[in-house]
Amino acid sequence: MAAIECCRSAALGGHVLHCGACDTQQIAYNSCRNRHCPKCQGASAKRWLADREADLLPVEYYHVVFTLPVEIGNIAYQNKAVVYDLLFKATAETLRIIAADPKHLGVKLGFTAVLHTWGSAMTHHPHLHCIVPGGGLSPEDRWLSCKPGFFLPVRVLSSLFRRVFLRQLVGAHDRLKFYGQLQHLADTKAFTAYLAPSTRVKWVVYAKRPFSGPQAVLAYLSRYTHRVAISNRRLVSCDEQGVTFKWTDYRAKSNQRNKTMQLATGEFIRRFLIHILPLGFHRIRHFGLFTNHARTKNLHLIRCQLGNVGPNEQTATQLKENDSPTFVCPVCHAPMTIIDILQRFDRPRAPP
Repeated sequence: MAAIECCRSAALGGHVLHCGACDTQQIAYNSCRNRHCPKCQGASAKRWLADREADLLPVEYYHVVFTLPVEIGNIAYQNKAVVYDLLFKATAETLRIIAADPKHLGVKLGFTAVLHTWGSAMTHHPHLHCIVPGGGLSPEDRWLSCKPGFFLPVRVLSSLFRRVFLRQLVGAHDRLKFYGQLQHLADTKAFTAYLAPSTRVKWVVYAKRPFSGPQAVLAYLSRYTHRVAISNRRLVSCDEQGVTFKWTDYRAKSNQRNKTMQLATGEFIRRFLIHILPLGFHRIRHFGLFTNHARTKNLHLIRCQLGNVGPNEQTATQLKENDSPTFVCPVCHAPMTIIDILQRFDRPRAPP
């Protein structure tokens, strides 16, 4: 919260910009660069998207969402690092097993997964968004595509995901910590009894229709990868009554989903802070064919088979060289240069 509070203020220092075309001067304060800050994700998202643009394949891409039920979410709330990591691992194992089954695809997949921990009202709702190309490499390293418009059966994914995740969660019981109303779950028998109802309910795995093309994938990723619990554009007002923001009620009818909510300032801050990730935790991960050590080789092999060795193989460095200037004049839109540095100062102390 201290980082966000000081972001783009004199407390972090800054620089004076000058436009050589129209002689305009502007003061720009430094950003906090905290990954949870709503104002600091634009540049990071742009660099990340440049890297991903070079990796896109000329095939259908699918969007699959894996969601944890409320009972498991309560455990995740008190054990973020452990349970969120299990969510990634269980999702990867589920997709790998189903895709490798000859009854479905019989291939090795590659996909990118992005962790979100919030619902539209900023409640705790951990789930993974997976972007998966519609196909993979067979055991003979041949590219095989899925049926047009159909990726993998959702019911099979949901059933296996539930079984894999619960097995991994039980195995990680000795690493979990429990507090408050969940304190009794430190006992193994109580923990097993708590999980029993979750083995009988349907876990939500949602597969959306395929994207219309690689550019649609990039547009989607630009909205989802570096998102935080709430963006500035959703804020409506802030006064002595609290904070009012826009949210979407997905349980309502489609024409009645867009609503506003007002929360007391303390409750608004509390809801925002429950989505702060553990230090060093990676919320964007690549699996299968797209792991960092094998991505370049696998992408080149697939493109050769698809006859698409060309523009997509330009490096991220080449893409970044075409970026617009870092600072642009607000008056004439010409590039601006830094002519002076403003040193940061300590936050002023409150009076005694």
